[in-house]
Amino acid sequence: MRILVHNDDATTWRDALAQRLPHAEVITSEEAGDRQAEDFQADYLAVWKPPTELLQGQTRLKGIVNLGAGVDALLKNPGLPRDVPIVKLRDAGMAPLMADYVRFGVLYFQRDFDRYFAQQRHAVWHESPLADKADWPVGVLGLGAIGAHVAQALAEDGFPVHGWSRSPKSLGGVICHHGDEGLDELLGTVRTLVTLLPDTASTRGIVNARTLARMTDGASLINPGRGTLIDEEALLAALGPGDKEGRLRGAVLDAFSEEPLPRDNPLWSHPRVRITPHMAAPTPVRDAADQVAALITALDNGEDVETIDPGAGY
Repeated sequence: MRILVHNDDATTWRDALAQRLPHAEVITSEEAGDRQAEDFQADYLAVWKPPTELLQGQTRLKGIVNLGAGVDALLKNPGLPRDVPIVKLRDAGMAPLMADYVRFGVLYFQRDFDRYFAQQRHAVWHESPLADKADWPVGVLGLGAIGAHVAQALAEDGFPVHGWSRSPKSLGGVICHHGDEGLDELLGTVRTLVTLLPDTASTRGIVNARTLARMTDGASLINPGRGTLIDEEALLAALGPGDKEGRLRGAVLDAFSEEPLPRDNPLWSHPRVRITPHMAAPTPVRDAADQVAALITALDNGEDVETIDPGAGY
């Protein structure tokens, strides 16, 4: 069995997978490119945002493992073979990291850190009344493996949590909503909205002028999910000008439709926006390599594995 690895840290992944799959030959795409053409062929790919030519050059693939939770870039790749099963990482140690990031964002607004940091710029000393967690409902859009973990972590922290998904779900400690009517109900209830949906035709731009108008005055937004979920022009309009709060109090953003975020994007300079470089939940190689090795073994043994539906986008 030959496994071809492609990502920004391919050598680390190669060594981790070789340790877990000692009977397999694990090579990086760079190593394969330096060898004979037949050595470029693989039984399995373990990849993150592979180049089109890497996918087009494969003739004997049995499966592709996406080294991350988001598959939008892979599914948009014109070289992607349509008859090869695709599996992705599901949590694999990312969920606790994501929960920490979202906790930071929620506390940033609930504890008024955004306003205190603004006061600091003007040497203003003023303590605001503390908002109780019980009075700070949080909405989580997307209740997959990571979204469910984040929602329940926030509930355990004492926040009332509302979750939303396309179809009905039940989650301990979380008030679950679904469908268009459920989305409107959630938006009109929460003080902080967290977006953890996949990138699909039905979720792109889900945070737009209409949905932002449904949110309560002074609500806040955290997006550590997919950049395509946010209509940036509508977000800027809801935030209002820099010297005055708009309908939306502020935003903590980790993902953008174009990355790296262009230097001239107005989000960089907006005083009520905090930007991080898509670092909310990096993939921990140790935990993820266990999952990748298990997925490849199951595929090779012909076992049932939860695969990606390219039509649905997840």
